[in-house]
Amino acid sequence: MTKDLVTCPIENTLKLINRKWVIVLIRDMFTGKKHFSEFKDNHPNLSATVLTDTLKFMENNSLIVKKNVIGTKKNLTEYHLTKKGSKLNKILYEMAVFGLDELECGDERDSEIIAMFKDYYMELLKI
Repeated sequence: MTKDLVTCPIENTLKLINRKWVIVLIRDMFTGKKHFSEFKDNHPNLSATVLTDTLKFMENNSLIVKKNVIGTKKNLTEYHLTKKGSKLNKILYEMAVFGLDELECGDERDSEIIAMFKDYYMELLKI
């Protein structure tokens, strides 16, 4: 195998999730958000254009699937994680644990509260 054909799985994963808003939107989907307006309302600094582009990027990379819901007063679009997108749950969980252990927590923080948050993320992300 030549050097040009060897790829680093960490770099490839970063190319996929390093785009701004991707991880945040995946987290939102784990919390039950599935409509454009829900993502937009949850992140007021996220422009509609950037949100549209990010959702298209995620769809093109098989992280999400776009579904049109018929039978309501107006047709609604929903976004759902694919199996590939759902597999990012462990990365999100480890990011949450790192944030709790290394970034937000000092010696004065209650270990029971931290454990509660870790359990919450474990359940939310289906770990």
